Amino acid sequence: MSLDITAPPVRSGPDELVPSRYALRVGEIDVLVVSDGVLPLPTAMMAYNADPAVRAAWLDDMFLPPDAFDWPLNVAMVSSGGRTILIDAGLGLDPDLHLPRAGQLIKRLEAAAIDLASVTDVVLTHMHMDHVGGLLVDGVKNRLRPDLRIHVAAAEVKFWEAPDFSHTSMPPGFPDALRSAAKQFMKQYRDHLRLFEDQHEVAPGVIVHRTGGHTPGHSVVRLTSGGDRLTFAGDAVFAVGFDQPDWHNGFEHDPEEAARVRLRLLRELAETGEILVATHLPFPSVGRVAVDGDAFRWVPVFWDY
Repeated sequence: MSLDITAPPVRSGPDELVPSRYALRVGEIDVLVVSDGVLPLPTAMMAYNADPAVRAAWLDDMFLPPDAFDWPLNVAMVSSGGRTILIDAGLGLDPDLHLPRAGQLIKRLEAAAIDLASVTDVVLTHMHMDHVGGLLVDGVKNRLRPDLRIHVAAAEVKFWEAPDFSHTSMPPGFPDALRSAAKQFMKQYRDHLRLFEDQHEVAPGVIVHRTGGHTPGHSVVRLTSGGDRLTFAGDAVFAVGFDQPDWHNGFEHDPEEAARVRLRLLRELAETGEILVATHLPFPSVGRVAVDGDAFRWVPVFWDY
């Protein structure tokens, strides 16, 4: 597979008015960030432990609406050592939640001339439905390789056997949808799973590390090649987390630990200066982290086009 940025462009149309993929290189590793669309969610659950007035002031300072806004959804395709790796799989389709602007991954891979049969590995940062749902779309499994390897932390699989939502603060309907998606995923793909405990090398320079926090098996993917580094942080970092790393996201199953993970990761990224990509940062979600007093600052890269 080639992640050549000269692949056929996405056609403009009512449902494709903005760029949906962005290519870069990490040393000898090819990376393609792909947008899975956007997920409208209430602003309260992005920081449910914050003073509502302080949260409202932050939203106002960021020119964001006060009640609901669009959460970006990003995945990444990685090519290294003859392996073609999909990091997370997007939302897929869940008509009961009425989220028509999300779940765009499969058609956007097709628009980028990427054949699903070329994917040798999938790495899941965790098993929330907006990370596994693309694999559950009708017909997708039949287009994937029979020897596909899906890498996920053992702690994540164990958690979803009896998930605990007691510390989350999700909109109605989401806990049931998350349970259903995880159960369906395990039913369809159990034989493809490659479980790891804390760290696992998927391909040369592509290592997945379990962090915990957001979910017990939540993981980040570190790419290293030729002195260059990139971290795909999954849901360890949200847009508000740079200014307020201790604010709790409603989808975090252990919010206190998630905040500690976020703080450690942001400190490390600020020290190394490496590239950060995350699921819910604005597309293409490619940038760096700088220290800003007692907090941090997101520094997007200048687009290379």
